[in-house]
Amino acid sequence: MAAMFSQELKMQIPLRGLVVTMLLLCGLVSSPVWAGEVKVAVTADFAAPMEKLAPLFQKESGHTVKFSSGASGVLYAQIKKGAPFDVFLSADEELPKQLLQDGLAVGGSRFIYATGRLVLWSAQPGLVDEKGAVLNKGNFSTLAMPNPRTSPYGTAVKETLTKLIMWNAMQGKLDRRDDVAVAYQLAATERADLAFIALSQVMRDGKVTAGSWWLVPPELHNPIHQSAVLLSGAKDPAAAKAFLTFLKSEKARKVMRGFGYESP
Repeated sequence: MAAMFSQELKMQIPLRGLVVTMLLLCGLVSSPVWAGEVKVAVTADFAAPMEKLAPLFQKESGHTVKFSSGASGVLYAQIKKGAPFDVFLSADEELPKQLLQDGLAVGGSRFIYATGRLVLWSAQPGLVDEKGAVLNKGNFSTLAMPNPRTSPYGTAVKETLTKLIMWNAMQGKLDRRDDVAVAYQLAATERADLAFIALSQVMRDGKVTAGSWWLVPPELHNPIHQSAVLLSGAKDPAAAKAFLTFLKSEKARKVMRGFGYESP
């Protein structure tokens, strides 16, 4: 009897293995062995949303996400020098387009994943009014901003102040930094009275919960259309494409809206 049971067990083990193998081949079950890793170069303003999106994507796909954030222009330069990224999330359209022209991105992969909003913010309650009149009053000493040379948000700041005929007058008070992350830190620690930053840096779940702010009207600068692109040197193109597809999903866009981004 024991011998018969042992023989049946030996027959069942390879049979079960065969069934699992067939299911894997048919895509009906997933294998952790096949899980990939996506390395993302992400604009500094999108770092906080990425903290939420990465685990959601991993739960849904099994792929992990590792990302490095910084000024879009700085990340672009790193990619040009061969940095091992799979996906580039820029704060503008031009840099991903340039990568396509350089042959460093995959044709047809670029799309706008979100439209960003610019905000004038202070850690001090009541300093910034809802119309931005504080800029005219001039009762501040330092205004931090991202550098227009490296940050699309910096370009939007320059366009805004130029349209308000304040760009030249503000030169003595402007503190230009590489990206919006540093500009925000200066204002958050009150080393700067004010800062032009991305709304996503101070908004959570659709609300700005600290300080005072002025949401810059979109007509004062060109739209901040933020573009994503698949890089030609992606180590795992399938995982990278899956992540880009996820960014277009309603689940991902809901997260983005909570940080103040507008859907494309």
